[in-house]
Amino acid sequence: MRGVRILIAVIFLVGLVVAQAKRDAGGRFAITGGTVFTMAGPPITSGVVLVKDKKIEKVGAADQVAVPEGYTVIDAKGHWVVPGFVELHNHTLGTDLHDNVFQVNPELRVLDNVQMEGPASRIAVAGGVTSALIIPGSGSNMGGFGVIVKTAGRHPKDVVVKFPGALKIAQAGNPEQYDGDLGHTVMGMNWMIRNVLSEGKAYHEAWNAFEKGKTKIEPDRDPRYEYMRGLFRGEYPCAVHTQQVQVVQSSMRILHDELGLKMVVDHGTFDGYLNAPEIAKRSIPVANGPRQFWYDRRQGRMIGLTAAWYWLGVGDDRIGINTDSPGVPQEELFYQGTWSIRMGLPESVALRALTINAARMLMVADRLGSLEPGKDADIAIWTGDPFDPRSRTQVVLVSGKVAYDADRDGIRF
Repeated sequence: MRGVRILIAVIFLVGLVVAQAKRDAGGRFAITGGTVFTMAGPPITSGVVLVKDKKIEKVGAADQVAVPEGYTVIDAKGHWVVPGFVELHNHTLGTDLHDNVFQVNPELRVLDNVQMEGPASRIAVAGGVTSALIIPGSGSNMGGFGVIVKTAGRHPKDVVVKFPGALKIAQAGNPEQYDGDLGHTVMGMNWMIRNVLSEGKAYHEAWNAFEKGKTKIEPDRDPRYEYMRGLFRGEYPCAVHTQQVQVVQSSMRILHDELGLKMVVDHGTFDGYLNAPEIAKRSIPVANGPRQFWYDRRQGRMIGLTAAWYWLGVGDDRIGINTDSPGVPQEELFYQGTWSIRMGLPESVALRALTINAARMLMVADRLGSLEPGKDADIAIWTGDPFDPRSRTQVVLVSGKVAYDADRDGIRF
C-alpha cells in the first residue's frame, strides 16, 4: 500500500508540473472574452489580448484579433482585464530602508535591498499590484534613491524596471530631529534640501561642461552627487513626502520653481489640496495617499482628498494614488481607489490613477500602465470592477508569466 501511495503522489506531482508547463508553454497566452480596459482608448467588450515573449503582442475585439495556434487560452468571459497596478510609494518590498544618522543622504540607494518573491510580493500580486516604487522611509529629510520593481521574478534582471526610480525627499512631517541638531525645524530642513541639491546641480553642471569640451579640467568624482545628475537631466523625479498646505508650497517652490526638478507630490494629504490651482499651473502630478479623506474643521465636513486635488484643477492625467505600504498594505491599493471614488473622484480617473498615470509619473509609461502592443505584459484579470470590494483577481500576469492564479494558488487575498 505504501508503494501505491507513493506512486499516486508521484503521478499527481507530475500532473501538476505538466499542467503548469502547458499553461506557460512558450510564454504565449490569449486572454479572451473579458472586457478589456486598455487605458489607451475605450473599453473593449469581448476583447482579446495576445501575450508573447513577455510583451503584449495584440489587443482588440474578438472579431479583429484571431487566436493563433499554440497559444494558451485564458478564458476571461464576464471578467475585467486591466493593466497591472503601479504602486507609487512603497517601503515593504525591500529591507532596512531607513538610515537616519544624517538628515540628507543623496548617496544612498535601495537597489541592493529588494526582496524578490517574498510573502509581501506574493500578496501584492494577488491584489493586482504588478510594480512598485520602493523608496527609503521618511525618518530623514532626504533618504536616498528608490528603485522601480516588478512584484514577481526571481532575478534582479527580471525584477528591476528602472534605477534610479526617484529621489525620496521627506519635506517635513516625520524627519524633524528633536535633539537640537540642524533639521529640528522646517526652516532647517528647507535649507538642507536646497543646499544639497544646489551642490548636486553645480556638480552636474561642472561635469556637463567637461563632457561637452567647454573645460579641460576633469572634475573629481563624488558618489554623493552622481545619482543627482539624472535628476537634473530630467530622467527621474523627486518623490516628495509632502503634506499640509504650507509644506506643499515649500516643496513646489524649492524643487520645481527654484531648481527646475521634476517632482511628484507623494502624499499631499490634510489640507495640502488647497495648493491644487498652483500645482496645476506647473503640471506637477499628485499621488495622494494613503489618507483618502480628512475632516476640515473650518468647513465642518469631510473632504475627499484625491477628489479635491482633481476637482480643484489637477487634471485626470496627473492624479495618482498610493498606499505608503506598510502604512496601508500594497495589496489594498485598489481599496484606496474605492475610497477615492466614494469621496467624489470619477471612477474612470481612479483607474487611470492606479495604472497609466502612475507609470507616467515615474517616467516608465513606455513599459507599464496600459495594455498596448510592445508594452510589458503586466495584466490583471478581475472577477468584476476592481473598485467593488466584492471583486478579486482571478489571474495576474507579470512580465508575461502567470504570477498568480486563484484556481492554482488558492485565494491569497
